[in-house]
Amino acid sequence: MSIHNFVNRIIWGDCVRVMKQMPSVSVDLVVTDPPYMVSYTDRSGRRLINDDNSRWLKPAFAEVYRVLKRGGLCVSFYGWNQAEKFLGGWKASGFTPVGHFVWVKRYASKTGFTEARHEQAYLLAKGQPVKPRHPPPDVLYGWRYTGNRLHPTQKPVGALLPLIRAYSQPGGLVLDPFAGSGTTAVAAKIAGRRYIGIEMDWGHCRVANRRVKERGV
Repeated sequence: MSIHNFVNRIIWGDCVRVMKQMPSVSVDLVVTDPPYMVSYTDRSGRRLINDDNSRWLKPAFAEVYRVLKRGGLCVSFYGWNQAEKFLGGWKASGFTPVGHFVWVKRYASKTGFTEARHEQAYLLAKGQPVKPRHPPPDVLYGWRYTGNRLHPTQKPVGALLPLIRAYSQPGGLVLDPFAGSGTTAVAAKIAGRRYIGIEMDWGHCRVANRRVKERGV
């Protein structure tokens, strides 16, 4: 099936099954926030599909690796207390970690043994990517609290824009196989890129489609 059948759509379905229909080496950049495998429940009782298991991890990132162009990059958020599983799954799929991002938050999203005041993501490479002319810093500020109104772990659009602009070209194709409320797709659209989002939860898929249509933030 041609990649054009998927472009500028938020697709409802299992990302592994959807990506299996996509041609190899067809995506320029992947930016995604997968389940953290921690059985997360927010204050209102909302939960995430497949956040209670790791069975999806290797199959999903094997397909991400396949559809990503040679020399392409993947930005993936992850849960720090499952870092070993994530790194194992990424490396088993063929990815090489080449960078790590930390977003500093001005508020604590959780308090335990520490105050949780940052978000984190790995930068993963397929092959030998060309380094960007203006690489973003690996410590980023200005994280804006979304209120998680649309999704239990909703990320701000502004956090993703510098990475999409640095690691893809205008008109490039950005994939998010765990689209959630559509933040990556919205950021890609604002940055002048094409997008593909895949989301298993029908309610979140509807929200993502509405957001990207309105280009809301």
